[in-house]
Amino acid sequence: MDAHEVNRARAKLALFVADVFASVPRKDQRAKSDCYLRGLMLDGRRKSIQPMAERLPDGNEQNLQQFVNQSTWDPVPVRRRIAQRMVTQVGPDAWAIDDVSFPKDGRMSVAVAPQYCGALGKQANCQVAVSVHAVSDTASCPLQWRLFVPEEWAADSVRRRKTGIPEEIGHREKWRLALDSIDELAEWGLVPPVLVADAGYGQNADFRDGLERRGIGYVVAVRSDVTAHPHDAVPAVPPWSGNGRKPQPRYRDKPSPVASLAAGHGRQAFTEVTWREGSRGRMRSHFLALQVRPAGIKSRRLARAAAADPGSWDGVLPEVTLLVEWPAGAEAPTDYWLSNLPDTHSLAELVRLAKIRWRIEHDYRELKHGLGLDHFEGRSWNGWHHHVTLVTAAHAFLTEQRLAPKADTADSPSTRSSTPSRTC
Repeated sequence: MDAHEVNRARAKLALFVADVFASVPRKDQRAKSDCYLRGLMLDGRRKSIQPMAERLPDGNEQNLQQFVNQSTWDPVPVRRRIAQRMVTQVGPDAWAIDDVSFPKDGRMSVAVAPQYCGALGKQANCQVAVSVHAVSDTASCPLQWRLFVPEEWAADSVRRRKTGIPEEIGHREKWRLALDSIDELAEWGLVPPVLVADAGYGQNADFRDGLERRGIGYVVAVRSDVTAHPHDAVPAVPPWSGNGRKPQPRYRDKPSPVASLAAGHGRQAFTEVTWREGSRGRMRSHFLALQVRPAGIKSRRLARAAAADPGSWDGVLPEVTLLVEWPAGAEAPTDYWLSNLPDTHSLAELVRLAKIRWRIEHDYRELKHGLGLDHFEGRSWNGWHHHVTLVTAAHAFLTEQRLAPKADTADSPSTRSSTPSRTC
């Protein structure tokens, strides 16, 4: 947005800030929220505090630095209000779990460590955050964030003290952070209609079980090497010799990779499905839905623990839907998803939900390239969470303007250079 567009939106922004930042106790802090959001939305390559302050007529670098890095205002009630407001605005078809990385030099920025950095596509020094987004085919918005604390930070008292990590915060796997976020959103009265995620989460049997135990339907990507039994496979109990422990029920045949189960049906079993209108035409491919029983030691342990009487468990693994994509021209199926949704969902609906994660890429492009999500130069726990909350607020405000009945969505300031990718 240029200065004229920002000034034209000042009245609407003031009302937005008054509502979303109502929990911030001091009037001057709420005024700085308004100023910071304008700085994030103004045109400019760099959205760190110094260049933003220079671009703003009322920008004061020292005041903004103190507001973001040292001030004690709580970002959680602000994020709660954004989430409650945006779920109503977006009307999501699903929530999407994802994570995003921020390359960083040095080792003193909060939770930075050598780890896989998606932004660079390799191992690198970076921060990683887990996010939850409300998504529909027409809009989306982040609802929650969790900063991933690597194991090396768990007992590093020096760095923890210098960056202000709370004592109760330790290392938790990303899939656990995702479930923590879902639980906190539930405390705010928000529950996902369906949960979607990439294979980094969908591959994890514990994560899928966590969703199942919470009564949450899901469509999650998995790799081709996930193993499963056909839905009609039945476990049997081997004869007992009378010595030692009685044998447990087992499936007679070894489970197969989902790639083998899908390919065995042949291309003729796949149906062409169109799931949305893309920037270059209709998005279509060929899909097949199968009923399978995910296998593996972890799946077996979880199924037994969930049984009413684990001691007399019958060995039957839970049945889910395997969704498979086999694009025209490909020699074999390319993508796989598992879903626990009831069979009342059509193949076209399963495909649409599996593919709806493209909105996440739209969010990240706008959050990073337009609103400076990864431009924060502070090092503290509070500073990072303040900045991320303010960026989320700016994104929410722009999303509301696009969704407004009179919004010029084709030329929206935040979508001019955000053509959705066709790869999702």
